[in-house]
Amino acid sequence: MTNQHQFLTASVIAGSLLIAGCQDKSAPADTAATSTAASSIAAAPTPADPALFISQPLVTDIYTADPSARVFNGKIYIYPSHDIETGVTTDGEGDKFDMKDYRVLSYDPATGATTDHGEALNLKDVPWASRQLWAPDAAEKDGKFFLYFPAKNKGGIFQMGVATSDSPTGPFKAEPEPIKGSFSIDPTVFKDDDGAHYMVFGGIWGGQLQRWASGSYVAEDKYPASNEPALSPKIAKLSDDMLQFSEPPKDIQILDGAGVPLLGTDTNRRFFEGAWVHKFNGKYYLSYSTGDTHFIAYAIADNLYGPYTHKGIVLTPVFGWTNHHSIVQHNDKWYLFYHDSQLSGGQTHLRNVKVTELTHNDDGTINTIDTYLD
Repeated sequence: MTNQHQFLTASVIAGSLLIAGCQDKSAPADTAATSTAASSIAAAPTPADPALFISQPLVTDIYTADPSARVFNGKIYIYPSHDIETGVTTDGEGDKFDMKDYRVLSYDPATGATTDHGEALNLKDVPWASRQLWAPDAAEKDGKFFLYFPAKNKGGIFQMGVATSDSPTGPFKAEPEPIKGSFSIDPTVFKDDDGAHYMVFGGIWGGQLQRWASGSYVAEDKYPASNEPALSPKIAKLSDDMLQFSEPPKDIQILDGAGVPLLGTDTNRRFFEGAWVHKFNGKYYLSYSTGDTHFIAYAIADNLYGPYTHKGIVLTPVFGWTNHHSIVQHNDKWYLFYHDSQLSGGQTHLRNVKVTELTHNDDGTINTIDTYLD
């Protein structure tokens, strides 16, 4: 990364209030560092110079993030978060990310055109939810479309909701209650070759995964000791009607190259949030955000439930602190959808969705992507 790129990234990281949704739990070392950061970010371009990046925002009239891309009926649809300026100034558990609705986009790789299909679901129409419509995903079965999303219930605990529609663009009608046995954030739904669907989910810190270590919710953050394995993403098979889990969620273990579970202190490789699953040449790929180190890492397994072996990095840190992605194949090409904060000049909670091509090597590894131009 060039000095200019390092300056931009460092400025945003230091001045971003150090939260995420995708989110982050780091804190500045001292007040002097914070003061220096404030002056640095003021000097950064607003918005950031388009010439710095390998791709540009897909839409520019609204802020979008956490893009889950799916191919339905031969067309790419994107299910992002819809970032808004909330006026929240606290840097608690991702409080600044207080999204109120979902929009659906469609993208044509041949022309680069993106269509905004408008509001698909609003918080006020989710009976059980109180706030924070964070990163969603979508699935299709028998011509019916399902939107899966996390939100805090009336007690402030994240659970998963599901809404249905006859169209991939909605509008979606939410079920009156959350999915039984669901918790945490960042659902992604994988359809295996046999037609069964599975939800992979979880996120630590603001995503509350660390509060479920005992198997039930405890309003206290409990993280692994330095010599203990990292917290795991969860997986559960969905019921035939796609509205519930058909089994209790299970851990997905991620190992290093020697077959040892990644430790919670291995912040460059361990799972933090934003899981995604795709399949390539018969292998299962689990990719995810490392959170406070800002990588999209990936691991490979022979079985959907794992264990997975860490293999490398899909995406290096982007401009704007948080990192959240999806990987999808359309015709003969693979695409990586992700977000940064180019439009807002680096404001952590005001992001924009982007896309670039992704390539697998002959040995099954993924070519690492740097979102900055050389």
